Amino acid sequence: MNADSDLEDIQYAARAGAGDTHAYAWLVGRHQAAVHRYLVRLTGAPDAARDLTQDTFLRAFQAIGTWRPEAKFRTWLFRIAHNLALDYLRRARQWRRFVPLDDGLEVPDPAPGPAARLEATRDAQRLEAALAALPPAHREILLLREIEQMSYEDIARMLDLNLGTVRSRIARGRAALLAILRR
Repeated sequence: MNADSDLEDIQYAARAGAGDTHAYAWLVGRHQAAVHRYLVRLTGAPDAARDLTQDTFLRAFQAIGTWRPEAKFRTWLFRIAHNLALDYLRRARQWRRFVPLDDGLEVPDPAPGPAARLEATRDAQRLEAALAALPPAHREILLLREIEQMSYEDIARMLDLNLGTVRSRIARGRAALLAILRR
């Protein structure tokens, strides 16, 4: 996301807050896939993630009047999704099976042949397994940073952590991921 995207979000959110349902539908269309992808990977439950995505946008619609442009709309939305996911996971009493990164993982072009395709598939499987082996807090923070490409500041606001904690968790998560991959 860039400054122009943030400005568009501000404009559409203001219109949605004034009762423009078409503006809110535009915001849903813009952010729904990312919120769903985040929730699927965080919960490991695609069906629950679909419901949580709907709940996220319903809650956001109900609370759009409380959103302030000082906070990025996307960060605010992901915070709602995060809280709903934590509630779901607490009810489930465990972190669920990890869902592969199939739509966010860039695999090298398999055109060189079957050997390259096999190697790329094995690399992707190793990465998925390594991410699944991470503690949930490290997995979540790496998903937000590396897959959703959120800034450190946005992650800090979303997770209600100080910036130093976010930086250290990302560093520890990356180190743990590398250690798992080296095994």
